[in-house]
Amino acid sequence: MNTVKIFPSEYPTLIKQMALQPKFLECAGALPPGDSYKYLCVVGARNFSEYGRDVCKSLISGLRNYPIVIVSGLALGIDSIAHETALQVGLKTIAFPGSGLAKEVIYPKSHLRLAERIVKSGNTLLSSFDHNQIGMNWTFPVRNQLMAALSHATLIIEGKKGSGTLLTAKYANDLGRDVLIVPGSIFSDLSYGPHLLYKDGAIPVTNSKEILNVLGFEVSNEDVISISDANASKQRALNLSKPQIALTIEEKAIIQALQYSPLSATDLIEKTAITPTVFNILASQLEINEIIIQN
Repeated sequence: MNTVKIFPSEYPTLIKQMALQPKFLECAGALPPGDSYKYLCVVGARNFSEYGRDVCKSLISGLRNYPIVIVSGLALGIDSIAHETALQVGLKTIAFPGSGLAKEVIYPKSHLRLAERIVKSGNTLLSSFDHNQIGMNWTFPVRNQLMAALSHATLIIEGKKGSGTLLTAKYANDLGRDVLIVPGSIFSDLSYGPHLLYKDGAIPVTNSKEILNVLGFEVSNEDVISISDANASKQRALNLSKPQIALTIEEKAIIQALQYSPLSATDLIEKTAITPTVFNILASQLEINEIIIQN
């Protein structure tokens, strides 16, 4: 991958607010988008749950068509899911590997192809390390601090006690940036980080609209429709398997459109090409059968 070095005078505005700025940033791919974009850092557990995966996909998918950049660390787990989902829905993304940008040292090695896809799709890899610097214990906290510094807000999706995810949130707090958390099960050790941060003042979010509000976007007050459970994939499989419910082609199209994120009625009508009158009837029936919810 071809790279260029960016120096302090060229840094994004938020990086310039750091008390101790890096001497340079090496960049592969496109330069970071300008100030017309909002940057959202998304980090979480390496050994994530199915719930964490589904939430990450759903929340990021719901940000499509907004000038938002998804920032994360190219790491195993929630980080890579965040990058992958951003690419799938057409959002810009910036990855900070915990290493230099030489192909031989990209960390983790298993995500070299993801790093190359990010670059080839017109997105960005950034590093404050020398080109051939391998990932070491000291490089990851430096990387986490830069991700938080570059972002207007940081979203935490699962994190165990003592995880690097909590360090990223601390850096965001220290910089006066918003920290968002996804509530989790009280029975899961993956909920330790988000719930601890909530006690310290982090903002809980349960849908994409709440993230957009924190980032300062004006969001339509139109009702949002979603699959009738936070764990969307399990609920969808459960409801579709009920023998007493025979779904029409149009009803299945509505459910398919809601697979990864809540949508407004207007967006669903556009995606499914169902007339508004028929759509309203079908949506009401699906809600009665507890397959979708309208809120």
